[in-house]
Amino acid sequence: MTAQPTILVLGGSGRTGRHVLAQLLARGASVRAIVRSAARLPAELTGHPGVQVIEADLLSLSDEELRRHLAGCQAVVSCLGHTVSFQGVYGSPRDLVEQAVVRIARAAKVLRPSPPLRLVLMSTVSVNAPARADSRRAGFERALLWAIRAALPPAGDNQRAADFLCQAIGTADPHLEWVVVRPDTLIEGEVTRYTLHPALISSLFKPDNSRMANVAHFMCELACEPGPWEEWKGRLPVIVDDLTDTAGAV
Repeated sequence: MTAQPTILVLGGSGRTGRHVLAQLLARGASVRAIVRSAARLPAELTGHPGVQVIEADLLSLSDEELRRHLAGCQAVVSCLGHTVSFQGVYGSPRDLVEQAVVRIARAAKVLRPSPPLRLVLMSTVSVNAPARADSRRAGFERALLWAIRAALPPAGDNQRAADFLCQAIGTADPHLEWVVVRPDTLIEGEVTRYTLHPALISSLFKPDNSRMANVAHFMCELACEPGPWEEWKGRLPVIVDDLTDTAGAV
């Protein structure tokens, strides 16, 4: 990574996305943010000299437009998600996250960045890792999640996006590397200590908490720093708050 990397942020107007934007700018990164409505961003972010706000519907951008916004970026941080409303859950597009990931991969294949583009995708612990890597998840929970994905399009969308990265891109793609970050129950709060795990540690019925600021901190670490990236690329880490020291900053 360069001393001041250029990062493309998707979903920056959401609650976690705003933390990502603020933390990237605090690190001195140059940020491009594609958002549907710039009015949803705080004034201190839109007025920052280090951010370029691109007001557009990501899925409506042409392939050429997306490549132009992506050119020169070392990483993409995606906090895309579906709005919590009837229209947001059941309306179009039902495959927002999957489409975004596929389009980023397609653009990277054309741009051929060197080193490979980093994609940091915010997901959820409801997403299963491939090949039953999440041994903590028993058959009943897997069946329940299957039913949830069938009933709630956003849940299926998140799983398909992760499956695409694991299966279609894998860990040897010359143009794109990725990490799927899986927080548990998202809550507000400032950055505190948090723990990272290669697989699930809690059941659906006894969830942990993940502060949005902590999730953003880890995603920014992945986008900007070599050490965390080398440790977690091609994996689906679970991030939860460290309950033994909730007052200590990372």
